[in-house]
Amino acid sequence: MDKTEHPIPFGVQRSTVPQSQRQDSPLWAETAAPDGQTLREEAVRLVLLSALEGRFSRQKLLVLIPDHTRTFPLPFLFRVLLEALRDARALNFLVALGTHPPLSDDQFHSLLGITDRERVSLEAGRGLTGIPGSCPPVRLLNHAWDDPLALVSLGRLEKDEIRALADPAWHPSLPDQVEVRLNRAVLQCDHILIVGPTFPHEVVGFSGGAKYLFPGISGPEVIHTTHWLGALIGVVNIIGIADTPVRRMIHAAARHLPTPVTLVAAVMDGCDLAGLFIGDPHTAWERSVALSEKRHIHWHERPFRKVLSQVPPMYDELWTAAKAMYKVEPVVEDDGEVIIYAPHLERVSQVHGRYIYEVGYHTLPYFLAHWDRYRHIPLGVLAHSTHLRGMGRMESGVERPRVRVVLASRIPPDDCRQLNLEYMDPVSVRPEEWEGREAEGILYVPRAGEILHRLR
Repeated sequence: MDKTEHPIPFGVQRSTVPQSQRQDSPLWAETAAPDGQTLREEAVRLVLLSALEGRFSRQKLLVLIPDHTRTFPLPFLFRVLLEALRDARALNFLVALGTHPPLSDDQFHSLLGITDRERVSLEAGRGLTGIPGSCPPVRLLNHAWDDPLALVSLGRLEKDEIRALADPAWHPSLPDQVEVRLNRAVLQCDHILIVGPTFPHEVVGFSGGAKYLFPGISGPEVIHTTHWLGALIGVVNIIGIADTPVRRMIHAAARHLPTPVTLVAAVMDGCDLAGLFIGDPHTAWERSVALSEKRHIHWHERPFRKVLSQVPPMYDELWTAAKAMYKVEPVVEDDGEVIIYAPHLERVSQVHGRYIYEVGYHTLPYFLAHWDRYRHIPLGVLAHSTHLRGMGRMESGVERPRVRVVLASRIPPDDCRQLNLEYMDPVSVRPEEWEGREAEGILYVPRAGEILHRLR
C-alpha cells in the first residue's frame, strides 16, 4: 500500500467485502514474539515507524487510547507515536473512557509519562526532548459520554436490525431503537488511529478494535444496549469468544462512521508486549484476537470450589474490579465461592454508584422476574450487576446464584449487605496461604482481571 493511501473505513465490514475488492495490504505491519517470549522495545519502535511514518502527512489525527484500567506501556508508545506522526498537521489524543470518570491532569500525565512542563511544550507544538524532528500541536482529551454537547449523532439502529443482531439472545427488554452517538471529535479529524490492547472481555468477547469507539467514545445509548445484550447472553457464554452478537452490534454501529480508521492492536504478556498488528481495523483486530487466545486464556482440567481473586491497584472502583469475578467464574464449581480480594478498594463507582446501591447485585433471572421494579435503571448498570453476581436461577420466587461472591475490601459490611454481597475483612486474608492448592480445589489468582480462566 502506498503511504498516502487510506485503509478501508470502519464502515466496510471485512467479512462482506470480496477479497478481490479489498486493499492489497489490509495489514500494514505485524510482529509477534515466539511463545513464552515478549518483544523488545526497539523492535516495537521499528515496526511502528515503518507502518506509520509518512502515512498521515498534513492530516489532523484523532488517536484513541485506553485509560489506566488496562495494562499497556503507554508512556513508551506515546513517545514512539509522536516520532512516527511528527508530520501530521495536528494530534489529538482522546482517552476512550466509556463511562469511566474523566482523568485529572495528574492522571493524564501519569498515563502518558509526561510532566506538566512537557504537556505545555506538546500543546505549543514544540515536542518532547529526545524525539527527533518537528512535532505538531498535541491536545489531550477526556471523553464525556454523558455530555450531549460533546456528542454527535451518526444515525440509528432500528428495531429489526437490533433484533437480527441480538438473535438468538434478543429479549423485549432491549430498546426498539438505538441512537448511534460518538464524541464529535470523530468528525473533526481526517483520520482516526486506535491504539490499544486486546484481552478477553466480559461484554463483547474480546476487547480492542471497534470497542474503542463503542463504548469507548460513544454516547449512552449504544453503551447501555450492548452491555445489556451481553448480560442477556451471560459472561460465561461470551467471554473469550471472538464472534458474538455484541461484537456484531458494535460493528453495525461503527458502519455509521464516515471517518477512516486505522488500528494498532497490541497483545500483552504481563506488562510487556507480545504482539503488535497494524492496519485496517477488522484484520488487525482479528490477528490480535488469535494471539490473545494463546496468551490470555489459562485452561484448567477441573473446577474449583474456592477462588481468591486478587485485584490489582489499577482497578480503583468495584465497577472495574469486578473483572476479578468475570475472569474466573467459568472455573468455579456450582455452589463454589469467589473472594474478590481488593484491600485498596473503597468505592463502588463514582459515576454509577447511586444506582448500584439502589439495586444491589443480582442474577439476570432475578431482574427479569422483577422487571417492572427495575426497568427505570440504566441497562448498563443492570448489566454490571448481573456480571458481578454471576449466573443463577429463580426457584419458587427465590434467587439462587450459582456462585457465592465475597468482597474483601474497604467497602464496609453494611454496604456489602445492601449490595447483596458477602463481606470479608481484608486484613484476615493471607494470600500466601492460598498458593499452590489447586489439587485441593482452591485457586489463587494474584493479579486478576485480564487473564481468563476456563475449563477444557
